[in-house]
Amino acid sequence: MKKFFEEFKNFAIKGNMIDLAIGIIIGTAFNKVVSALVSKVIMPPLSLLTDDVNLSNKKWVLREASEKAEEVAVGYGELIESLIDFSIIAFTIFVVVKFINRFKEKSEDPANKEVETPKNIALLASVESLLKEQNEILRSKQ
Repeated sequence: MKKFFEEFKNFAIKGNMIDLAIGIIIGTAFNKVVSALVSKVIMPPLSLLTDDVNLSNKKWVLREASEKAEEVAVGYGELIESLIDFSIIAFTIFVVVKFINRFKEKSEDPANKEVETPKNIALLASVESLLKEQNEILRSKQ
């Protein structure tokens, strides 16, 4: 489990461009689903646990509304809901990319006979084995 979260941290911090592109596509596709999940499924029970406090309406009022000026407030409740949305989307993207990378690693492993190895990887593997043989021959002559 610790390795899983370490991998998630590395993905979030060091993700490459393909991972980022996949993240944007999946994040966009899941945006409405996750927003509905948070606002309609997660937040109502949370509201019950906090004596019917609606988190999205929570704010710190910096200046009350008056005849001369509008109210100035920091809406931290909406920020918390957005952070929950983001966390769900980021974790979903991570799981999908992890799943894709597992297949990618299998396909790039020349020793794995289950999956057909791409020709460029197979060629590199054969060049590597030829270089090892050549080095052994040169060492034996010395």
